[in-house]
Amino acid sequence: MYVERPPTADLAGRLACVWHQVSEADATQLVVPDACVDLIWGPEGLFVAGPDTGPMPTPMTSGDTFVGIRFRPGAVGAFFGVPLQELRDQRVRLSDLPPLSDERLGAPDLPSLSDRPAVASGFPPFHDQPDSSSLHDQRVRGRDLPSLRDAGAGPRARLDAMLAAVRGRLSHGVPADPAGTAIAGALRTGRTVGEVAWDLGFSERQLHRRTLAAFGYAPKILQRVVRFQHALTLARAGVPLAEVAVTAGYADQPHLSHDVKRLSGVSMRHLVSPAG
Repeated sequence: MYVERPPTADLAGRLACVWHQVSEADATQLVVPDACVDLIWGPEGLFVAGPDTGPMPTPMTSGDTFVGIRFRPGAVGAFFGVPLQELRDQRVRLSDLPPLSDERLGAPDLPSLSDRPAVASGFPPFHDQPDSSSLHDQRVRGRDLPSLRDAGAGPRARLDAMLAAVRGRLSHGVPADPAGTAIAGALRTGRTVGEVAWDLGFSERQLHRRTLAAFGYAPKILQRVVRFQHALTLARAGVPLAEVAVTAGYADQPHLSHDVKRLSGVSMRHLVSPAG
C-alpha cells in the first residue's frame, strides 16, 4: 500500500509530497528516475534517496514501512549539506551527512521501524494543515527541534519529526536556484540544451553548472528524466503511446521506447500496468 499526500501550504514551494508505504508481501519495488530527492525513514533508519539516473530495484519484506518527504525537482538546494551530484544514484544514511539542524538529527543510533503493531493498525490520515496538538507544531517554533530518536514507533510521529526538522532547517535559509523550475520546464519540451540556455539567458556552461547544482544531473540527463516523467504521466492517463511520444517531445515511438527502457529497465506498458 502506497499513499501520497500534498505538503502543507508553507512547504509547498519546496516539497512535492509526503508519503508512506507498507509492503504487503515480500517483493522488489522498482523506483524510476523522477529528478526528486527524498528523505526517508525505513526499517534501517533515516536515509536520503538521491536523484536517480536509472532503475533502482528495492527489495521489501512484508510489513516493511517507509515514510518519506519528497523535494520538488530542483528545490532541494543545499539542504543536505553536500553537492547534490554526490547523492546521485545513492542511498545515504542521514547520519553520514551534515546534521539537519543539530546533533540529534544526525545521531548514528536512530531506531528502526520494527514496531509491527503500529504497522498492522494502519497509518493515520495525514493532516493537510498543521494540527496544534502535533509534534511539529509544538516544537518547530523553538530551537529545540524534536529528536528523531524520541519520535516513537508510529509512522505519523516519525513524519511529524521529519517535517519539523525540515521546517527548522529551511527557516535558517537554504536557498534553491530560482531558475530550477524554468530549467526543468524548458528542457522537458524537447528543445536542445543550447536553445534552452539561450532562452533562459545562460551560456551552455552556466546552464550545465546550475543544472548540476540544482538537480544533480547534467542538462541532457535532466532532459531525459523530465521528458520520461511527462511521458509516464500521459501514458498512465490512458494516452496512446504514439501520441505520448509526440506530445512528450520524442522523435518517434521507438525513441520513446528506447528511453523508457534505458531509464526504467522495463517497457512503458509494464510501468503503466496495475502490477507495474
